[in-house]
Amino acid sequence: MSTTAPAATVRIRPAVDGEYASIGELTYAAYSHDYSDLSDDYRTQLQHPESLLDAFDFFVAEDDVTGELVGTIAVLRAGLDQNGSIGRDELYFRLLATHPSARGRGIGDALTRFAISEARRRGQRAVVLNSGPEMRGAHALYRKLGFTRRAEREGVIVLPDGRELELLTFVLDLEG
Repeated sequence: MSTTAPAATVRIRPAVDGEYASIGELTYAAYSHDYSDLSDDYRTQLQHPESLLDAFDFFVAEDDVTGELVGTIAVLRAGLDQNGSIGRDELYFRLLATHPSARGRGIGDALTRFAISEARRRGQRAVVLNSGPEMRGAHALYRKLGFTRRAEREGVIVLPDGRELELLTFVLDLEG
């Protein structure tokens, strides 16, 4: 009978100064592994998370054994509304990423659950995120955790290179 060693656990913590280059490398590795048609602007955003620090707090999943960063998530700061698209009583997250070498360990699940816990800690009524139509694996995770699509909040954005990108919106309503 063969046994499998349990996967190493991760610790989710706030990112610290000096880690943003590593976060950018991790996020870029995750997204470019799955999507070959990333716009130049989006590639730059992925590689330079520090450009979002005015609005977002970054959290990392750190492997307890190796100390490596294996995942990350960006959470919109409380009180910000993404130009009116996010309610003040909603937590919005983006750039959820698991390094390709760490997939299958539940890191995306853990980071999403962290965002849900953070929303509850803040007293917010919902968790909101946007996703591209091709991110089917992520959609399955969100549905498993109770998120539902909200077509009335979806739309198309025009990228700096002129391409149009459909954004799906998923919401998890939190119970009091």
